Amino acid sequence: MQSRDIAPHEILLPVKPAFIAFTLIAALLVNLLPWSGWLLAIKPDFVALAVLYWCIQQPHKVGFTTAWLMGLIMDVADGSLLGQHALAYSVLAFAGIVLHRRVLMFTMKDQILHVIPLLLMNDLIVLVIRKLAGADFPAWSYFAGSLIAGALWPMLSYLFKLPQKPKPDPDHV
Repeated sequence: MQSRDIAPHEILLPVKPAFIAFTLIAALLVNLLPWSGWLLAIKPDFVALAVLYWCIQQPHKVGFTTAWLMGLIMDVADGSLLGQHALAYSVLAFAGIVLHRRVLMFTMKDQILHVIPLLLMNDLIVLVIRKLAGADFPAWSYFAGSLIAGALWPMLSYLFKLPQKPKPDPDHV
Protein backbone atom coordinates (compact mmCIF):
# COMPACT_ATOMS: atom_id res chain seq x y z
CA MET A 1 0.00 0.00 0.00
CA GLN A 2 1.38 3.38 -1.00
CA SER A 3 1.30 6.29 1.37
CA ARG A 4 0.11 9.63 0.09
CA ASP A 5 1.42 12.89 1.38
CA ILE A 6 -1.74 14.54 2.58
CA ALA A 7 -1.45 17.96 4.11
CA PRO A 8 -3.52 18.44 7.23
CA HIS A 9 -6.61 20.53 6.71
CA GLU A 10 -6.39 24.02 8.02
CA ILE A 11 -9.02 25.39 10.32
CA LEU A 12 -9.89 28.75 8.85
CA LEU A 13 -11.86 31.65 10.24
CA PRO A 14 -15.23 32.35 8.58
CA VAL A 15 -14.94 34.43 5.45
CA LYS A 16 -16.48 37.89 5.65
CA PRO A 17 -19.07 38.75 2.99
CA ALA A 18 -17.31 42.09 2.46
CA PHE A 19 -14.13 40.24 1.51
CA ILE A 20 -16.02 38.09 -0.99
CA ALA A 21 -17.54 41.24 -2.52
CA PHE A 22 -14.11 42.90 -2.60
CA THR A 23 -12.56 39.96 -4.48
CA LEU A 24 -15.39 39.84 -7.01
CA ILE A 25 -15.17 43.59 -7.65
CA ALA A 26 -11.37 43.39 -7.92
CA ALA A 27 -11.72 40.53 -10.43
CA LEU A 28 -14.19 42.62 -12.45
CA LEU A 29 -11.80 45.58 -12.47
CA VAL A 30 -8.88 43.40 -13.58
CA ASN A 31 -11.06 42.00 -16.39
CA LEU A 32 -11.82 45.54 -17.52
CA LEU A 33 -8.21 46.72 -17.64
CA PRO A 34 -7.19 47.86 -21.14
CA TRP A 35 -5.51 44.63 -22.23
CA SER A 36 -3.95 44.71 -25.70
CA GLY A 37 -1.80 42.68 -28.04
CA TRP A 38 -0.82 39.17 -27.06
CA LEU A 39 -1.92 39.76 -23.45
CA LEU A 40 -5.48 40.24 -24.66
CA ALA A 41 -5.30 36.92 -26.51
CA ILE A 42 -4.27 34.97 -23.40
CA LYS A 43 -6.12 36.99 -20.71
CA PRO A 44 -7.94 34.76 -18.22
CA ASP A 45 -11.50 35.56 -17.21
CA PHE A 46 -10.77 36.70 -13.67
CA VAL A 47 -14.45 37.07 -12.78
CA ALA A 48 -15.12 33.47 -13.79
CA LEU A 49 -12.11 32.36 -11.77
CA ALA A 50 -13.26 34.27 -8.66
CA VAL A 51 -16.87 33.07 -9.01
CA LEU A 52 -15.71 29.48 -9.38
CA TYR A 53 -13.38 29.78 -6.38
CA TRP A 54 -16.12 31.10 -4.10
CA CYS A 55 -18.69 28.57 -5.37
CA ILE A 56 -16.25 25.81 -4.47
CA GLN A 57 -15.09 27.28 -1.15
CA GLN A 58 -18.32 28.92 0.06
CA PRO A 59 -21.29 27.44 -1.84
CA HIS A 60 -23.74 28.68 0.80
CA LYS A 61 -22.59 32.27 0.38
CA VAL A 62 -21.87 32.51 -3.36
CA GLY A 63 -24.10 30.81 -5.86
CA PHE A 64 -26.30 31.33 -8.88
CA THR A 65 -27.53 34.80 -8.01
CA THR A 66 -24.02 36.15 -7.51
CA ALA A 67 -22.78 34.43 -10.67
CA TRP A 68 -25.72 35.71 -12.71
CA LEU A 69 -25.35 39.30 -11.44
CA MET A 70 -21.59 39.28 -12.03
CA GLY A 71 -22.28 37.98 -15.53
CA LEU A 72 -24.76 40.76 -16.27
CA ILE A 73 -22.31 43.35 -14.96
CA MET A 74 -19.59 41.82 -17.14
CA ASP A 75 -21.89 41.87 -20.18
CA VAL A 76 -22.75 45.54 -19.69
CA ALA A 77 -19.17 46.57 -18.90
CA ASP A 78 -17.79 44.57 -21.84
CA GLY A 79 -20.46 45.83 -24.23
CA SER A 80 -21.27 42.28 -25.23
CA LEU A 81 -24.56 40.52 -25.87
CA LEU A 82 -26.61 40.83 -22.70
CA GLY A 83 -26.82 37.51 -20.91
CA GLN A 84 -23.91 35.59 -22.43
CA HIS A 85 -21.62 35.93 -19.42
CA ALA A 86 -24.59 35.63 -17.06
CA LEU A 87 -25.49 32.24 -18.56
CA ALA A 88 -21.88 31.05 -18.65
CA TYR A 89 -21.18 32.11 -15.05
CA SER A 90 -24.43 30.52 -13.86
CA VAL A 91 -23.49 27.19 -15.45
CA LEU A 92 -19.99 27.57 -13.98
CA ALA A 93 -21.50 28.25 -10.54
CA PHE A 94 -23.67 25.13 -10.85
CA ALA A 95 -20.63 23.02 -11.70
CA GLY A 96 -18.62 24.55 -8.87
CA ILE A 97 -21.37 23.94 -6.33
CA VAL A 98 -21.98 20.36 -7.50
CA LEU A 99 -18.26 19.52 -7.42
CA HIS A 100 -17.21 21.57 -4.40
CA ARG A 101 -16.77 18.69 -1.95
CA ARG A 102 -14.88 16.64 -4.49
CA VAL A 103 -12.52 19.44 -5.51
CA LEU A 104 -11.73 20.39 -1.91
CA MET A 105 -10.58 16.84 -1.15
CA PHE A 106 -7.91 16.90 -3.85
CA THR A 107 -4.35 18.14 -3.83
CA MET A 108 -3.71 21.46 -5.54
CA LYS A 109 -2.50 19.74 -8.72
CA ASP A 110 -5.70 17.72 -8.94
CA GLN A 111 -7.79 20.81 -8.20
CA ILE A 112 -6.18 22.50 -11.19
CA LEU A 113 -7.08 19.51 -13.35
CA HIS A 114 -10.72 19.95 -12.29
CA VAL A 115 -10.79 23.73 -12.60
CA ILE A 116 -9.38 23.97 -16.14
CA PRO A 117 -12.22 21.99 -17.82
CA LEU A 118 -14.79 24.06 -15.95
CA LEU A 119 -13.18 27.29 -17.15
CA LEU A 120 -12.93 25.89 -20.69
CA MET A 121 -16.66 25.09 -20.51
CA ASN A 122 -17.32 28.69 -19.45
CA ASP A 123 -15.33 30.02 -22.43
CA LEU A 124 -17.07 27.59 -24.77
CA ILE A 125 -20.52 28.77 -23.67
CA VAL A 126 -19.57 32.41 -24.30
CA LEU A 127 -18.04 31.47 -27.67
CA VAL A 128 -21.12 29.52 -28.81
CA ILE A 129 -23.41 32.43 -27.90
CA ARG A 130 -21.14 34.85 -29.78
CA LYS A 131 -21.09 32.55 -32.82
CA LEU A 132 -24.90 32.25 -32.76
CA ALA A 133 -25.03 36.06 -32.73
CA GLY A 134 -22.86 36.17 -35.85
CA ALA A 135 -19.37 36.82 -34.49
CA ASP A 136 -16.29 35.31 -36.08
CA PHE A 137 -14.27 32.55 -34.40
CA PRO A 138 -11.59 34.43 -32.44
CA ALA A 139 -8.76 31.84 -32.75
CA TRP A 140 -7.69 28.86 -30.74
CA SER A 141 -5.71 31.16 -28.47
CA TYR A 142 -9.11 32.21 -27.08
CA PHE A 143 -8.96 29.12 -24.86
CA ALA A 144 -5.45 29.89 -23.56
CA GLY A 145 -6.98 32.12 -20.89
CA SER A 146 -8.59 29.09 -19.25
CA LEU A 147 -5.26 27.29 -19.07
CA ILE A 148 -3.58 30.34 -17.57
CA ALA A 149 -6.46 30.76 -15.10
CA GLY A 150 -5.94 27.15 -14.06
CA ALA A 151 -2.28 27.90 -13.49
CA LEU A 152 -3.30 30.88 -11.34
CA TRP A 153 -5.57 28.70 -9.15
CA PRO A 154 -2.92 27.94 -6.46
CA MET A 155 -1.97 31.61 -6.10
CA LEU A 156 -5.62 32.67 -6.00
CA SER A 157 -6.36 30.03 -3.35
CA TYR A 158 -3.46 31.21 -1.24
CA LEU A 159 -4.37 34.91 -1.51
CA PHE A 160 -8.09 34.41 -0.89
CA LYS A 161 -7.41 32.31 2.23
CA LEU A 162 -4.98 34.80 3.82
CA PRO A 163 -7.68 36.81 5.66
CA GLN A 164 -9.19 33.57 6.97
CA LYS A 165 -6.00 32.25 8.54
CA PRO A 166 -6.04 32.72 12.31
CA LYS A 167 -3.34 34.87 13.82
CA PRO A 168 -0.76 32.87 15.78
CA ASP A 169 -1.38 32.74 19.49
CA PRO A 170 1.53 34.46 21.29
CA ASP A 171 0.91 32.36 24.41
CA HIS A 172 1.14 29.10 22.51
CA VAL A 173 4.70 27.86 22.10
